[in-house]
Amino acid sequence: MIDIDTAYTITAFATMLVVIDPVAIAPLFLALTQGMRPEQRRRIAVRATLTAAFVLAIFAFFGEAVLGFIGISMPAFRIAGGVLLFLTALDMLFDRRTKRREDRAHHEDDDHDPSVFPLAIPLIAGPGAIASIILLIGEKPGGEGLITILGITALTLVLMLVVLILSPRLDQMIGKTGIDVITRILGMLLAALSVQFVLDGLSAYGFGPGTG
Repeated sequence: MIDIDTAYTITAFATMLVVIDPVAIAPLFLALTQGMRPEQRRRIAVRATLTAAFVLAIFAFFGEAVLGFIGISMPAFRIAGGVLLFLTALDMLFDRRTKRREDRAHHEDDDHDPSVFPLAIPLIAGPGAIASIILLIGEKPGGEGLITILGITALTLVLMLVVLILSPRLDQMIGKTGIDVITRILGMLLAALSVQFVLDGLSAYGFGPGTG
């Protein structure tokens, strides 16, 4: 049997991995850095990952406090976040999110450094990732939950950095079809996780079953 802490860690890692979606961002990174030297691509990959880490850490530490300040309860945010993640999952399943990301990539100036925008924000540290961090920390309040989510987010971003650096090889290995298949599988997992967030939020108000 898997204990509660292990199940929480697995769910949190799956959520962050699916929402940030390193494999789907890899071809967009290639498009944004087309014609650049390998060392330039590495610098942009590192800068984008560190910027995204800073943004997500800010919301990990202060996101719930901001919600409390403006009068939004965690169950309400859990429901809203679940709906947002479900819409993200639909975009992944029907390939709309990738097309929007490609549009951003193709409309950037050649001389523009894409590390902060659009790579770090909103491709890596987008609304889905921000909502997920706040939701997951809300599932397990306190220092232990914060440390767990920060560690999982750091691990996910390290994977992101590795994927970005290896993206030329990854693109050759699995191709567009392989990326599409992986994106749709991750979209199905995210849809299920988002429904669970909504159920947990409703449970806090006394509607339906919940696990939190």
